[in-house]
Amino acid sequence: MSGTTTAGARLRAAGGGANRWVVLVVLCISLLLVALDATVLHVAVPAVTEDLRPTGVELLWIVDAYPLICAALLILFGTLGDRVGRRRVLLIGYGIFGLASAIAALATTPEVLIGARALLGVGGAMIMPATLSILRAVFPDRRERAMAIGIWTAVAAVGAATGPVLGGFLVENFWWGSVFLINIPLMALILPVGRRLLPESRGSADGPWDVLGALMAAVGVLGTVLGVKRLGAGDSVLDVKAVGPLLLGGVLLALFVRRQKRREHPLIDMRMFARATFSTSVGCIVLAMLALVGLELIAVQYLQLVLGLSPLETGLRLLPLTFAAMAAGATGSHTLHRVGPRRMVGWGFVLTAAAVLLLTLMGQHDRPWLLTTAFVVLGFGLQTTLFGAYESMLSEAPPDQAGGAAAIGETSYQLGAGMGIALLGSVMNAAYAPALTSLSGVPGPAGSAASNSLGEAYQVADRLGGSSGEMVRSTARHSFVNGLHVTLLVSAGLLLLGALAALRLPRVMECAAAAEKFPAPRRPEVSLPASREPAEATGSGRAAH
Repeated sequence: MSGTTTAGARLRAAGGGANRWVVLVVLCISLLLVALDATVLHVAVPAVTEDLRPTGVELLWIVDAYPLICAALLILFGTLGDRVGRRRVLLIGYGIFGLASAIAALATTPEVLIGARALLGVGGAMIMPATLSILRAVFPDRRERAMAIGIWTAVAAVGAATGPVLGGFLVENFWWGSVFLINIPLMALILPVGRRLLPESRGSADGPWDVLGALMAAVGVLGTVLGVKRLGAGDSVLDVKAVGPLLLGGVLLALFVRRQKRREHPLIDMRMFARATFSTSVGCIVLAMLALVGLELIAVQYLQLVLGLSPLETGLRLLPLTFAAMAAGATGSHTLHRVGPRRMVGWGFVLTAAAVLLLTLMGQHDRPWLLTTAFVVLGFGLQTTLFGAYESMLSEAPPDQAGGAAAIGETSYQLGAGMGIALLGSVMNAAYAPALTSLSGVPGPAGSAASNSLGEAYQVADRLGGSSGEMVRSTARHSFVNGLHVTLLVSAGLLLLGALAALRLPRVMECAAAAEKFPAPRRPEVSLPASREPAEATGSGRAAH
């Protein structure tokens, strides 16, 4: 038998045969690295502070440069992959991610580390939408694609959850730069493997790529996320440092949408948002993250500062949430096929809201079984919701717009997370602070400082000592738990709002090709790298199932 094959045979290998599951493994490893890097630095912040001595502003940018740049560039690189090839963009992203990791690991100044983190964001923005859009291309059958997306979302949950645990282990046994150094051998391995195994795919290449539109989207998302993060960090709604970027981002995004509607060959086909399934799926992703991410940060503070658990113990307490999320991802395809998108997303929201309400039974004393039960239900419900929303969104998008659709989904995730930190953080502060600012027998400046956070209240209590210090500590703990309960109720309300929004999703899992809903000038191409294709390969066929 000849060593060469036709393009159709290669397509079957990538999209319709066993090799598509190998492709999924490569894509999941890619996503795991990006998800890990989003959280692995958190536990290394004290070590970085001690070694590099950054200012407060520099430390903020060390932590935030990666997610900010990544969120800003998702649409740019997602749509670029549709034009020049998603595999090509993904492989370049691997190289940039590995290079940036080396620079970050060896950084000797805060400025170099900030620059390296920003470069990591560029690599992450090239990798994330490419993994999801390639997955869309190699799994044309919706039932199999649903199973693949379930695995993909579970891997994302595992990466985000294990980042702090892995980071803590590395910092304790090596030095803070090791949290970046682990990326280098993995990238050195996955780059040649990806080059050999991943199929190339692209959408319609008609018309020039809208460079100005891509830059407008990038700056618009950057301004919006930056403004939301500043509000979440406690900046006033009248502070120009928060409102300025927010307004600029909103205006640029509005102009971007207007520009895309008028162009003959837009970066993103805005007709997708006119379809209830696509727009509702995006909205559900935003609402899920809006309700949960800020709550997660507050829950970690509760475990450490109220219950007195160590960082490692805190990570172990959160593991049931991760395992439940993995189970939801593994069974998501079956659930979606049996109950349909509407019930899956809607009941996922309801289940998550029930878990959040169960957490209102938490007090100042540890109740391990309550927390474990609530975290299991929370992880399963949230992952069920995100799975159904992502699968419906991606299946509703035309294949030639897969990169743009994936970028929209990931950007929605980031925006929802940022807004959740801002909104729920503000609710928590509003419920926590008043009791600390008017304590009798406590100096005004001390009460004001204690009202900033529970951790700062403990520091104030230690400085004051005696009965005054004990009163500050007791009041702060009590106010924090009360504030947590209020925040949980607000979060549950947002989740129930998401359940109502899910009523706009289809009742059943329709397996008709999205390309029929959005006729494109050209069919998307899926082929293996040109260096390994015979001259007669056309790359125009689609795998048969």
